[in-house]
Amino acid sequence: MKKTTMLATSLALMLGVIFLLSLWKDLFPPSPTEPARQPVVTPTAPPADKTPAIIHPVPELPARKESSTPPLPTLDESDSAMAAEIRGLSPESNPENLFILDHFIRRLVLLVDTLPKAQLAANRLPVRPVGGSFQVTEGAEQTIISPDNYQRYAPFVRFVEGLNSEKAVDLYVRFYPLFQQAYRDMGYPDGTFNDRLIEVIDHLVKAPTVAEPIRVTRHVVRYRYTDPDLEALSAGRKILLRIGPQNALKIKSKLSEIRGHLVSLPRT
Repeated sequence: MKKTTMLATSLALMLGVIFLLSLWKDLFPPSPTEPARQPVVTPTAPPADKTPAIIHPVPELPARKESSTPPLPTLDESDSAMAAEIRGLSPESNPENLFILDHFIRRLVLLVDTLPKAQLAANRLPVRPVGGSFQVTEGAEQTIISPDNYQRYAPFVRFVEGLNSEKAVDLYVRFYPLFQQAYRDMGYPDGTFNDRLIEVIDHLVKAPTVAEPIRVTRHVVRYRYTDPDLEALSAGRKILLRIGPQNALKIKSKLSEIRGHLVSLPRT
């Protein structure tokens, strides 16, 4: 398989959900500043003895697109190339304002892998925190998420809405060897990142829609969902609740669109 055929699948999802990570500023206290150029690698449990079957083979770029693609940089030297590519994906994409570009691919891979889990790696997020403080409306008997809070995430939602899904998938396919390398470095030597990516897309798209208002309870320095069923949801699904129903609908729609582009490309 040519290296230029593997990139598009992982990046598409990650760019589609990358803005979600910024919301964890509301859920976790600030983390110390990370030293420059620290490798972003999180140890994981050893892989299963049996090599898992590949559910979603990596797609190929059409030959007309492969012919003009430059050679890939190494994973540790890919930040500048990724920043240049991201600028052309959305009218709202100013990567320096939205993203942390240091070890960008490793951060994205870690984000995707942890969205269906209970917690994210709060000090390894690939996006910058949203501005302002988490907004609530306090009443005599309950505290709810304020509708004003949803406006804080507008720049990220605009980025996702403006994302050119076809270009994002092409970019993902071209850079896929680097995403796969980062995924294996995390402790998945036999897994495929493309399978994990589509699994996570499906997990987010199927997140429940909850009628407002959504009650929250202050816990030390952050808020938790009052409903234990909501608090037990995965990190990614809780974020979709926190950004508001209209924003969540826009994100789910874009993720479904991206998934359609991923599975429609020819397979290796």
